[in-house]
Amino acid sequence: MTRDEKYQAAQQRIGYQLEEFRVGGNYTPLVRDGNRLYISGQIPRVGDTVMLPGKVGASLTLAQAQIAAGISALRCLGLLKQALGSLDQVQAIPRITVYVRSAEDFDQQSEVANGASDLLHEILGGAGVHTRTSVGVMQLPKSAAVEIDMIAVAHG
Repeated sequence: MTRDEKYQAAQQRIGYQLEEFRVGGNYTPLVRDGNRLYISGQIPRVGDTVMLPGKVGASLTLAQAQIAAGISALRCLGLLKQALGSLDQVQAIPRITVYVRSAEDFDQQSEVANGASDLLHEILGGAGVHTRTSVGVMQLPKSAAVEIDMIAVAHG
């Protein structure tokens, strides 16, 4: 199975189809500098709807937040696919940062980030292995539970 097919299968498994990527301001969602691609923070938005909004540990469970992280990671991969033509062109994902809108006593940000990390490994295999930082924050855009930014490296 190709990475693009795995991407489609992951969307079906999670239950969300991502088809378009809108920009909500004066910035670009992806910048390419040689073989390096920098992806702006992606929230779990499908169309115009933010999926699973809320505060993790209050209105959202860990499992729900992991799904939100997966959707955000799928958005990042969708932008890479759009820019590169195929996810088979991804050589590596050296870094991701996962921001988690957390209740005051919630301390499982790294477990939330596993929702993204597991998905990247599922779709990209060894190229999806990355370093990461997971951070609990008070608020995210549009009341999103999770936001992820990413650095990727493309082949040649």
